[in-house]
Amino acid sequence: MPSNSESYASDELHVPQWLNSYFIREILGQHFKIPELRVVDVKFFPASAKGDHCLSLMFRAVVEYETPQNENSNKISLIIKTMPEQDGQAKELLDESHIFRTEVEMYTEVLPKFEEILREVGDETTFGASCIYHSLKPQQVMVFEDLLPLGYAIIRRFATADELQAALTKLAKWHAVSYKLLNEQTKLFDQLQYDMSTLPKFLDQPFITQALGHFLNMLDNVESLKRYRNYFEPLHQKGNLIQSWVNIVREYRDNRQENSYYVLCHGDFHLRNMMFRGLECTLLDFQMAHVGPMTSDIIYAMYVLFDAKIRREKSDELIYNYFHTFMNTLMHIGYQDKLPCLLEFRRQMFENRYNDFLLIIAFLPLIKHFRNGAEEIVEDEQKLGQLYYQKEYLDDLEDMLPRMLHLGYFEEL
Repeated sequence: MPSNSESYASDELHVPQWLNSYFIREILGQHFKIPELRVVDVKFFPASAKGDHCLSLMFRAVVEYETPQNENSNKISLIIKTMPEQDGQAKELLDESHIFRTEVEMYTEVLPKFEEILREVGDETTFGASCIYHSLKPQQVMVFEDLLPLGYAIIRRFATADELQAALTKLAKWHAVSYKLLNEQTKLFDQLQYDMSTLPKFLDQPFITQALGHFLNMLDNVESLKRYRNYFEPLHQKGNLIQSWVNIVREYRDNRQENSYYVLCHGDFHLRNMMFRGLECTLLDFQMAHVGPMTSDIIYAMYVLFDAKIRREKSDELIYNYFHTFMNTLMHIGYQDKLPCLLEFRRQMFENRYNDFLLIIAFLPLIKHFRNGAEEIVEDEQKLGQLYYQKEYLDDLEDMLPRMLHLGYFEEL
């Protein structure tokens, strides 16, 4: 393990006992169909930095191996993704969740089908790394090709407009294929019915339940933002912020609307869940994939993926280009029904503005917290309240709240 342990999540500094050379030999022998494969050496490292994620553990294995067909040793780098085993917040949150089953389904069934449909019309788009092994018992584990030696890397800064466009282009193609399939085979994604809101105990987390109170207190105490308190007060009086967000996320399953645009959502579309090689982007982490409103991934991206400057200056252009790619892909893959339109999509973004509210009030302070290198979700009420005074967060609000006011987001709450 590396010596600079402070750079990594604490759980990833301890390799599980089952993750050893025997395990590596078994999966490589199976993958290459060479039972006689012999592991000469294997070294394990944390595969992600502190704050990159909190829903799984990831290790990098650098493996030297030999086969009877080749006298020289070979090297391969693998990414092993598994669930937390140490008692703690992450394990408690995920023990009863379906996120691993969801991701296995995505890598083994859904993404290959999406890519096959695109290949049939000459589009060579790929959505993620190759999964070479997966298992749910005795351990929940997936093993992938390591994209780092291929020149891909996670961006540890704010993305440029061109990089964001590359990511949204890939998402648009994903959305288009899923939109067509949903209209043709409504039961195709029935297994993918778990989203962020269905994580066990997620909606009971203090950063969710206490968010609006902390947000209103902050508005009371920041002179330049004080005037917006009255606009958010109805959310507090009605107590419907969280449930309104849940209703949007689960709409396809619980209250399907005839005119809504539904797709298979990524569910957690942010910068640490993608890798870049120049302007070539590949997506990661499909644990939250679910069928829902097409607007959900885009609204999420506006607050979690875009920085304040991009959101202010480029978001309309980026969304326009995303939708243009979505429409072009639909036509390219032979979609025959009535095509969606940008005006209606924009209307649905407005109708689903409780997504915006919960992201701004509950998620954005925590996102700023993680970007500053934190590892754990804050549970202490006093420390949680302090997150609402982070300068970057307040600067964002100074830009976002006037725009929401001018667009009518606070009317009829």
